[in-house]
Amino acid sequence: MRIIALGDRDPAYLTHREVDAALALIPDADWVATDDPAAHELDDVVGVWLLPGTPYRDADAALHAVRHCLVTGTRFLGTCGGFQHACLVLARDRAGLPDAAHAETNPDAADPAIAPLHCSLYGETRTVTPVPGTRLARLTGAAPFEGFHYCGYGLSDTAERALRAAGVTISATAPDAGVEAIELPDHPFFLATAFQPQVGVSDTGRLPALVAALTD
Repeated sequence: MRIIALGDRDPAYLTHREVDAALALIPDADWVATDDPAAHELDDVVGVWLLPGTPYRDADAALHAVRHCLVTGTRFLGTCGGFQHACLVLARDRAGLPDAAHAETNPDAADPAIAPLHCSLYGETRTVTPVPGTRLARLTGAAPFEGFHYCGYGLSDTAERALRAAGVTISATAPDAGVEAIELPDHPFFLATAFQPQVGVSDTGRLPALVAALTD
């Protein structure tokens, strides 16, 4: 029942220290760096948590992990940078946008799928509103809640329309951040959030529902 937390760990980041606290509560869960060969060895993995902290040292490994989960039905949770890269893969592979770009790594892209937010959200919270009837709403409850952010990029309007048309469910929104969560209704568990649900675990000692669901 191995779960990997895929990302480039930096304990200077609060968000990564909170990932550490969450992983301490999950049996058989390990950090794997994107430039570690193990990032491509996913056959024995039952769940992938694609983490914050972009640009990744090896973005191709992150994209590979998303595609692996899509093809095999492996459980997937993406948060912040993981959300952004999940959106990139879906835009390229399912939504007819093969050249979908991330403005962080391709700032000259004319219409990037992952674009700068109108208001950067580094170390800020926003009220996240779940969409009724979605998996996210079932896990978090339907009431709006405060979500912690540490990012400056989000899903563009063009990419959002393309993802919706391709059958991707938008499952939460927030002021300034726009789309806060996506999920796939035809996948055992594929969910990604712009907010970072693990922040606060070191205080509560409990896994948030979205992270706990990855282990079910």
